[in-house]
Amino acid sequence: MANGWAPDGAVHDQIDDTVKDAVTFARSRMPTGPSAKECVECGEPIPERRRAAVPGVRTCVACQGDRDQRPSAFGINRRGSKDSQLR
Repeated sequence: MANGWAPDGAVHDQIDDTVKDAVTFARSRMPTGPSAKECVECGEPIPERRRAAVPGVRTCVACQGDRDQRPSAFGINRRGSKDSQLR
């Protein structure tokens, strides 16, 4: 059942698009290329097992844990304002 002028399934389309955007964003942040032998943040050596497990890794486990704790600002407002919907 559609709400207002939205076609059937519009809510599900928005949810699907939001999930796809989040996956694309996460993939874009994944490291690529050869792994570093030393952490770019603290200079400590990165263990061989970590370099083999995570291709393109640039940080040690401790520094990556610190990075993961930082808040990330990400989000897209797909709802829009009522004014933009009436135009």
